[in-house]
Amino acid sequence: MDLFAPDSGPEAAPPGSRPLAERLRPRALAEVVGQDHLTGPDGAIGRMVAAGNLASMILWGPPGTGKTSIARLLAEAVGLRYVGISAVFSGVADLKKLFAEAREAARAGKRTLLFVDEIHRFNRSQQDGFLGVVEDGTVTLVGATTENPSFELNAAVLSRAQVLVLKRLDEAALAELLARAEVLEGAPLPVTADARAAMLVGADGDGRFLLGQAEALFAAKPPQPLDPTALSAFLNRRVPVYDKDREGHYGLISALHKALRGSDPDAALYYLERMLTAGEEPLYLLRRLVRFASEDIGLADSQALQVTLAAKDAYDFLGSPEGELAIAHACLYLATAPKSNAAYVAEKAAKRSAKATGSLMPPAHILSAPTRLMKDLGYGKGYQYDHDAEDGFSGADYWPDGMAPEQFYAPSPRGQEARIGERLAEWARRRARKRES
Repeated sequence: MDLFAPDSGPEAAPPGSRPLAERLRPRALAEVVGQDHLTGPDGAIGRMVAAGNLASMILWGPPGTGKTSIARLLAEAVGLRYVGISAVFSGVADLKKLFAEAREAARAGKRTLLFVDEIHRFNRSQQDGFLGVVEDGTVTLVGATTENPSFELNAAVLSRAQVLVLKRLDEAALAELLARAEVLEGAPLPVTADARAAMLVGADGDGRFLLGQAEALFAAKPPQPLDPTALSAFLNRRVPVYDKDREGHYGLISALHKALRGSDPDAALYYLERMLTAGEEPLYLLRRLVRFASEDIGLADSQALQVTLAAKDAYDFLGSPEGELAIAHACLYLATAPKSNAAYVAEKAAKRSAKATGSLMPPAHILSAPTRLMKDLGYGKGYQYDHDAEDGFSGADYWPDGMAPEQFYAPSPRGQEARIGERLAEWARRRARKRES
């Protein structure tokens, strides 16, 4: 269950010679914390290890969640030769050398797991270089990235690798890391219970960051446990301070979200200020507000998303405390805007359909035809240019051949979506008439 477990055995380096996070790296996949959905018996990685056969994969997740550790342990679990590189410090010459070594190892009967950290830093042509060695089995590629693979990695690479999403470490996982650190150090962390809770929240799901703070505290050996105020001064960082009722971070952010959804601007502003006063990171709150603008308002008021992004820019420009007014501005706008989760529901439904239908090609008439061959194959033939049609609407069929049209988006009768619904209904009537004619 742990992301990091203590080193042991004669091969371990002296305790003080390596950072705490390194000394607490896991020694088996079962010790990885917070990623049971992948490493557990029913997870994608757990099933592959049980079968003794790894597929190439991209590990996508925030910093400090165990991507590098998982890659190392995967190689050990299935008996592969492990080679790790960073895309930040490697180029084409390095890749060619590694591929040649992997081919030599393959001839000797040893397959290679190639771990590429920050794989999104490679450009498109460099990414294409992996295709041949992955395709012929010379290497099993395990890439790690903090960026969305859909935007940063070639489609050809993604088609040859599974994308596995690592979760940001929750409070229980982070607490387990601190407990492991205390076992290794043979002493309790020199902080009060409130300060310990503040550390868990301030880590924002990053286990490596949390252990770095713990290491600094162990090294300092303060004469008495630090409370949240003293901890904040020691770390030179704002730390959430919990009130006497010990209402935690997750309870407050849940209350803020639900007050916004319930269109209560005063309650929403109260919970926002509770979190800012406690020392919550303003950018964390802004990320939640941006998400809310799409999830709970959507097209009922598309301006909501623009307002929250403008608040983020204003805060970046002004900082605290002046920039916190822009966050309050966005909070009040969201609370008073018309609500709709139609975009959220539509995105989920479309994603389910996209997964179910695989790689169906769009109909030929809406494919571009930049070459003569594509024109000869019928690409773009019969395309109806909507701007030339009555009211800018041709009513053409845009769905893949063999797939019936589906409806994912159902506008609410509120805000701008009321008018959107009227337009969609009229277009649906015109499409129906065209099919009947």
